Amino acid sequence: MERLRVALVIAAVVAVGASDTNMFGGRCSRQDPNVDACLLRSFNSLAEYLKGGAPELGIEEAEPIVIDELSIALGGGPDGYRATFKDIHATGVSNMTITNVRSDLESHQFQLTLFGPHISARARYRSSGVLLLVRASGGGDYWGEYDGVKAKVYFRGAPYERDGRTYLRLQQLKLDFSVKDIQMGVENLQNGNAVLQAALNLFINTNAQELLKEMKPELKRDLADKMSRFLARILDHIPYDDWIVD
Repeated sequence: MERLRVALVIAAVVAVGASDTNMFGGRCSRQDPNVDACLLRSFNSLAEYLKGGAPELGIEEAEPIVIDELSIALGGGPDGYRATFKDIHATGVSNMTITNVRSDLESHQFQLTLFGPHISARARYRSSGVLLLVRASGGGDYWGEYDGVKAKVYFRGAPYERDGRTYLRLQQLKLDFSVKDIQMGVENLQNGNAVLQAALNLFINTNAQELLKEMKPELKRDLADKMSRFLARILDHIPYDDWIVD
């Protein structure tokens, strides 16, 4: 049985090295005036293929997305409000669809526009300082529901030859995102202070977009780092000439 398992893994790796056109749903021609429309179909085909994970590529199941820690700071001085969110688990990201692709095949640059109807997040948090005239020191559970998530991902690669095939090496990746509607809140406060919980939830939902803006720099860095590692692994396994041909 162990030999059979090893043989299956080797077969999968060999298959990946040979051709992964099926992951993309077909190759796109560099000469096609509608090559971006072809790439749109190809990238969505790949995203669908990877949803449940791809062990042959060393890629685990897409969800949940886990972020170790994020912090926000509102106001200065000793009473400025500070909050740290840890062990953030986000679901719904795998339901995002690529809605547009723009490419420059001469310089191997790609920009993907994505849309997700709904993403949920859960985390543990701790806070300190004063919020709405209430001392907001303590901790508990955070929840967030994000509707209408739009994102743009830009990446650039450099071609190189390996084993007679052309591959891309990831050189740069940037991303940005926006959320149309946000509902957030805290619960299960450690001190069981109902007044503090009500004050926090009032502030959070009244200022949801501003709070997201405060979280964004750290969130973008973390997501860009995760996506860079994810994309680099894909590009390392799947030849560029499996999705772009002359």
